[in-house]
Amino acid sequence: MTFTKNLKQLLSPSKIQWTSHAKFKMAFYGLSESRVRRVLNTPLRVEEGIAERTGACMQPASYKFKDGKKSWSQEIWVMFTESSARHPELDSESKLRIISAWRYPGVTKPRAPLPESILAEIDEGLKS
Repeated sequence: MTFTKNLKQLLSPSKIQWTSHAKFKMAFYGLSESRVRRVLNTPLRVEEGIAERTGACMQPASYKFKDGKKSWSQEIWVMFTESSARHPELDSESKLRIISAWRYPGVTKPRAPLPESILAEIDEGLKS
């Protein structure tokens, strides 16, 4: 994922766009804008999204310490894209678009990247 390297540069308040879906999900799960920004600023894990040119950041909702090790029972996920990635000809300045935010009631395992053959098959399906 190429734009996750520039994630820190896109986190200023004027460079973040919120979709109505993201605002609805934030209200549903009781997440504030500042909490979502905190997940973006200091994620425990960053993964490439299944949808093209998207990414997702994860941070535990709160840590518990068992035998000196960190553990958690909930995760907060934020899905994003760079707005200029969709239409570079329309946006002269790139912005971070928050697509969705949610609480996951459990612990997820890091996902293996999609194989190139599956990505090529998805691209062929989108073109036809």
